[in-house]
Amino acid sequence: MTTIWPQAAPAIALDEAAGLPMDNGAFAAFYERTARPLWAYLARSSGDSMLAEDLMQESFVRYLCADAPTDGDVEARRYLFRIGSNLLRDHWRRPAQSSIEDLPEMSFTAADATASWEARALLAPALASLKPRERQMLWLAHAEGYSHREVAEIMGMGSASVRLLLFRARRKLATLLEKGGLA
Repeated sequence: MTTIWPQAAPAIALDEAAGLPMDNGAFAAFYERTARPLWAYLARSSGDSMLAEDLMQESFVRYLCADAPTDGDVEARRYLFRIGSNLLRDHWRRPAQSSIEDLPEMSFTAADATASWEARALLAPALASLKPRERQMLWLAHAEGYSHREVAEIMGMGSASVRLLLFRARRKLATLLEKGGLA
């Protein structure tokens, strides 16, 4: 399933009198800079692009409604990723509900040569073997380039814990890649 990426920020009537942190122009620019990286982080961490889309949109809504930091783009982006991480954690904590409507349509069709690029990626099987928290830390540290302290802040953990857990996640991923003949 392919995701069609929106070219512009969703039209939201932002009322400055309501105390929201940004006006329409500032929000549109912030959305353009952060939506794709946030979606990629949530999609890779969760393994579900549709869930990532939902969580990304909810993250932006909560960001706008929160007392978001105004110290600059870096702090605002970090805060947005923290919201996304918390929403993902809340999603995992909810009891699993299954319904036939919840299954993706591709579950009912035969796989063909036009499978998504994610399914064909070399790292996908190894990353899928990792725990969600390990995928989150690896993505934040390596794809987003956050420091241990920033990863700790986003995930609500101690910096020393992140350092150790990230080391273990890297080692586990390397072992999985070696077993799969990719390293």
